[in-house]
Amino acid sequence: MSTKTHHVQGEDVDHAGHVDTGIMSRRWIYVGSLVLLLGLLISGIVAYNSVHRTNQATDKANQLRAALGAAGLPQPDTDLIVRNLGTDGGIVCEDPGDALRQGVDRVSLNNGAAGPGQRPIIGSARVAQAERIVLQTYCPDKVAAFDNEIDDLKFDDVVEP
Repeated sequence: MSTKTHHVQGEDVDHAGHVDTGIMSRRWIYVGSLVLLLGLLISGIVAYNSVHRTNQATDKANQLRAALGAAGLPQPDTDLIVRNLGTDGGIVCEDPGDALRQGVDRVSLNNGAAGPGQRPIIGSARVAQAERIVLQTYCPDKVAAFDNEIDDLKFDDVVEP
């Protein structure tokens, strides 16, 4: 049994000289618990938003895959679509005309020569069709601008399905 004496500042002191601060020590427990609870709440909200965005991106990617398949076009892997287009279409929806130019450059719509021998070729209509499907899926309001951009390009069925 320990005997306590009353300290000048209102704290209890036992016979070994240990100070029981009472309310002050409990206040730190309450503050620490509150900070921990807020941290868990914030991390939970961030995790929920991340999962929600991932689910939306996966749904959009599956919708795009179905539309590409219905058009007889190749269907990229869902994870690849999610990483590149996300929930909003990424760079494709930012500037559809520029995205087409980049895509056209990548598939090399030319004869393969370098320098003065390089000549443009008639590109595959499937390239424009695929981008149009992406735009219809992710940003339908940009389809008209895309159609205006490609009006003067010449496409044909040059690739067999």
